[in-house]
Amino acid sequence: MRCCFHGNYKSSAAAFEKDIPFAQKLIGKKIKAVLLKGRQNYICLRRLSEAENDRGLFNEEIEIIDKINEWVKTSSTGSKSDLTFLPSESVWSKVNSETDACLGGRCPFRENCFVMKVRNEAASANIIIVNHHLLFADIESRMNGAGYDNAAVLPSYRRIVFDEAHGIEDSATSFFSEIITRFKVMKQVNLLFRTFRSSNTGFLVQAAAFSSADDCMERAPALVNGIKDSLLELDQISILELDDNFNARIHNGNSQKFIGTFSALSKLKSSISAFNNLVRELLEKIDDKDSEVPAVWEAKTVLRRLESLAALCGNFLLWEEKEDTVFWLQKVKIPPKVPGEDFVTFVQFIQTPLDIAPLMNSGVFEPMKTVVCTSATLQIDRNFGYWTRRVGISFAEPERVAQDSFDSPFPYKENVLFAVPNDAPFPDSSYFQTFVEDAVPKLILAAGGKTLVLFTSYDSLKFTFNASRNILSENGIEVFKQGDEDRFRLLEKFKKDTNSVLFATDSFWEGVDVPGSSLSQVIIVKLPFAVPNDPVFSARSEALEKKGGNPFMQLSLPQAVIKFRQGFGRLVRRADDKGIIVVLDRRIVEKKYGGIFTRSVPMTKRMYSPLDAILHAVENFFN
Repeated sequence: MRCCFHGNYKSSAAAFEKDIPFAQKLIGKKIKAVLLKGRQNYICLRRLSEAENDRGLFNEEIEIIDKINEWVKTSSTGSKSDLTFLPSESVWSKVNSETDACLGGRCPFRENCFVMKVRNEAASANIIIVNHHLLFADIESRMNGAGYDNAAVLPSYRRIVFDEAHGIEDSATSFFSEIITRFKVMKQVNLLFRTFRSSNTGFLVQAAAFSSADDCMERAPALVNGIKDSLLELDQISILELDDNFNARIHNGNSQKFIGTFSALSKLKSSISAFNNLVRELLEKIDDKDSEVPAVWEAKTVLRRLESLAALCGNFLLWEEKEDTVFWLQKVKIPPKVPGEDFVTFVQFIQTPLDIAPLMNSGVFEPMKTVVCTSATLQIDRNFGYWTRRVGISFAEPERVAQDSFDSPFPYKENVLFAVPNDAPFPDSSYFQTFVEDAVPKLILAAGGKTLVLFTSYDSLKFTFNASRNILSENGIEVFKQGDEDRFRLLEKFKKDTNSVLFATDSFWEGVDVPGSSLSQVIIVKLPFAVPNDPVFSARSEALEKKGGNPFMQLSLPQAVIKFRQGFGRLVRRADDKGIIVVLDRRIVEKKYGGIFTRSVPMTKRMYSPLDAILHAVENFFN
């Protein structure tokens, strides 16, 4: 019997390092568990060898490729995480393992393949531990014809444990979304054909040596330039038509506004298809005996990706016919590589499944013998109904579903104070941000630092950080802000400095594990309701409304409660933790729906008083 354990990166690693050994000790039995990563995390020996041999194709990056080549001689895993240096994404994508570029049994490096080694280990394991991307890649493969009895992306299994299961909907939504950008398209085009130092390079140039096709290479530059022009035109027009909006969903009410975008998408589809036709023509005139030459194989791989990108353009043009899909676009700004230059702005075109429940039911819950879903935040007001509907469990026969909840073993009633200032303005007031900028530094000083401040808006975070930084620094409190460093380093600094404070938003509402005195206060600035104009959220709200439902009660409120519970859970991570949770949003007390938030978290000491009284209570809490 084999079981697949799914979680985010942190929970997967924790399961492998802590939970599995603990379970073995409990049952007195040896369990073989393998932590499996996606192919892209491993080096491909064939692609590395080709990059090393064809130094002209990767000329400007060859020094890093040489370093990787030296590292791989002594590596036991071939995993990117074991590198002592960090190669750029551009370099790694040229030498990592990829499913559609794998030669399988025909590969001359198959005996030493790192992916095959770990997959062979997984084939004989009792438990395979994976992240969400790898699990959904496997499920997608099985739903598309691989079946459930044989190996697909993963070895066969019939039991799944979902850890942090509150995130299943977001994980599946993210995986099954597809994105097109000018950089994504040009990355693939450049692999096939580009001009470098007055010379043409790429897999297409190499494959042309084995093809009898005429004049393909003469036509290639013009077709590549056509794609570049189409991409530039698409970005310019869509940025103009988005106007001041960061993102927009395409729907009946606004589709006329994006006429120029649709026209540019049609041109891009045509220009990619024209280039694809040339590549196909060249590849079709290669003899069978040369069809597995590495450059030919790689060219076929890239062609398939470009065909998918052209199809995605086509889907956007047929958006009205695809009622089960959300089509949306958003602007992205990236900092310049050279200081002083302008930010680079481009547009992402994204298609997202409207509802993942049917997919999860047919791909996971129906074919599996057992699916265990665990999380501290699956219930809303002590009920699993919202979550089971969103992820598809509600499709299952009632007799197949068992559910239960267990009270926290931590002494919340004795160790935690939950406070809300009754003199705070409501969040829709123009005075609310001013109140936040006044209250947050006072609360942090009262606690002596040791605080995580959770925001729902980066602008609010930035303004509050700027208003608080000097006064906190003057009192010896180190102030960290999300975005100043990568997430891992930021958390490590916050953990080590027991008087510090961390201002954060979004991803820091969950997955932050800081037991002990480094975190003694959590300030939640606002109840974490989704932004109403978020494209996917608004599409799902609209779909609910069409069915006669109430989007606020059935979608917005439950989502906010789950996220609130995650933020609330950052404070107490072990039995001896104690501290304060302050919510600056008094809707949690004064609005009728606020009771759903308060009933969904453990019972604590509670306080609904003016800010000054709360500050006094915070100062006295640890004495």
